[in-house]
Amino acid sequence: MKLSVLDLVPVRQGSGVYEAIAEAGKLARGAEEAGYHRFWVAEHHATEGIAGGATSVVLAHVGHVTNAIRIGSGGIMLPNHNPFVIAEQFGALDALFPGRVDLGLGRAPGSAPIIGQALRKDLHRAAESFPNDVVELRALLTGEPKLPITATPGLGAKVEMWMLGSSLFGAQLAAQLGLPYAFASHFAPRHLDEALATYRAQFRPSANLERPHVMAAMSVMAADTDEEARYLASSQEQSFVALRSGNPGKLPPPVANYREGLDPQARHMLESMDVARAVGSPATVRERIARFADRTRADEIVVAGATYDPSARRASLALTMEALRG
Repeated sequence: MKLSVLDLVPVRQGSGVYEAIAEAGKLARGAEEAGYHRFWVAEHHATEGIAGGATSVVLAHVGHVTNAIRIGSGGIMLPNHNPFVIAEQFGALDALFPGRVDLGLGRAPGSAPIIGQALRKDLHRAAESFPNDVVELRALLTGEPKLPITATPGLGAKVEMWMLGSSLFGAQLAAQLGLPYAFASHFAPRHLDEALATYRAQFRPSANLERPHVMAAMSVMAADTDEEARYLASSQEQSFVALRSGNPGKLPPPVANYREGLDPQARHMLESMDVARAVGSPATVRERIARFADRTRADEIVVAGATYDPSARRASLALTMEALRG
């Protein structure tokens, strides 16, 4: 089973976008050295604590500071864009880093209405045309079927397309189009089992994929002890609670025993994510990832999870890989 990394390019309190993108490059190098298979960046807009909005630009930086690890989007929210521009962007990435580029696509706009206005897009209408846009984007890259316009760069790029999802819609579309499927269980585990079963049952082979291929996401934070790992993970927990409370901000420093001070509703919200979470010592992380892998039968697992100290995140990746290899 392959391990990959999902990075939101977090902006820490007291820091800025420059530092966040620089740290993304360092994290990708650390992931490559540790033996991870892919390094994905997720698209978010107008979020003070996330610097990955210009996803293809961040990926260009990551590609230049690494050598072999696959790089890609986890994902590009296609309703925010038009297929032709994405074909050009990822065609350019493939020209720069041949054989290394993934294009994970999501349907959810993930944006407030004001973002749609800024993008000059009706995001709800764009989401409705998502399946057609995915087919058009694939045709722009592969030339099948032939379109009246050619994306240059883009046409002929060996980009590996993925469908992302957190519901049954993405699973069904991935199955219909014969694409590999990545499920966002790290923040939306509710439909995990049903979505994976649907994808596998309805899968139709395509020119690029003969059988179903599943990636499932987990929040992972490894440290020398369970206590230290829980402490480090509290940075992301604070950010998640703030986001769900409508008050997102930059990534905060960790807080000891953070969950104990929460109201029952917030604590329950975090506990509901624990099914796809591995936080603890290497032994604890190994056991929980193994349990999750047995449950999902995933071909790959992608690990997310930020903490305030970037060096602790890099150490977490190294400890996680060592634990699983051991």
